[in-house]
Amino acid sequence: MIAYRLLTEDDTSAFCHKVTDALNKGWSLHGSPTMTFDAARGVVRCAQAVVKEAEGEYSPEVKLGQL
Repeated sequence: MIAYRLLTEDDTSAFCHKVTDALNKGWSLHGSPTMTFDAARGVVRCAQAVVKEAEGEYSPEVKLGQL
């Protein structure tokens, strides 16, 4: 199975830590990061897709963050 996650966070060090944590758990970057401005909150938001090969078959019950 290939698992996919889209990590999102405000543009702070928390975003970098979230991506770094995923990379250290065996996830790989998929595509380029993206940024957008959340006008309602007045902050920049970041997103980065990550993928990981995992054993088993996919089902909606799979807890992707625990792979």
